[in-house]
Amino acid sequence: MAQAGLSIGALAERTGLAVSAIRYYESKGLIAPWRNAGGQRRFHRADIRRLSFVMIAQQFGFSLPEIRELLATLPGKRTPTPEDWNAISRTFRDRLDQRIETLQKLRDNLDGCIGCGCLSLPKCNLYNPDDRAASRGKGPRYLMGDPPVTESEA
Repeated sequence: MAQAGLSIGALAERTGLAVSAIRYYESKGLIAPWRNAGGQRRFHRADIRRLSFVMIAQQFGFSLPEIRELLATLPGKRTPTPEDWNAISRTFRDRLDQRIETLQKLRDNLDGCIGCGCLSLPKCNLYNPDDRAASRGKGPRYLMGDPPVTESEA
């Protein structure tokens, strides 16, 4: 390969990640180094930005499979262009907006719930007699905005 690339130590120094974390992200398919003639891993300079994106996305609550899906839209062998990053940032922004909306709903619904302690009032978003909410899906369905299951639906 014409370019020397970055060693794993240099990449760790530039990103602030431990070498073991870089190897882990490699094993998850988030970066793809090559081996030089001596068998050492070499990384593209673009991997600095890719790993920085991984760290930011994780802080926002994205899973590694979600991050891998987003990164898969970027070119692997060259530094992404501003257009490449604009495309990924639109998707990233849409998902963040959805998460913000969900978090705001949860916050607003919990305001009336914290401190109640009864869990027995029909208006309570946590009250779920006979596990009726299971028919709506996994998780705290009523807090997530699903309407209560009626007796006729149960």
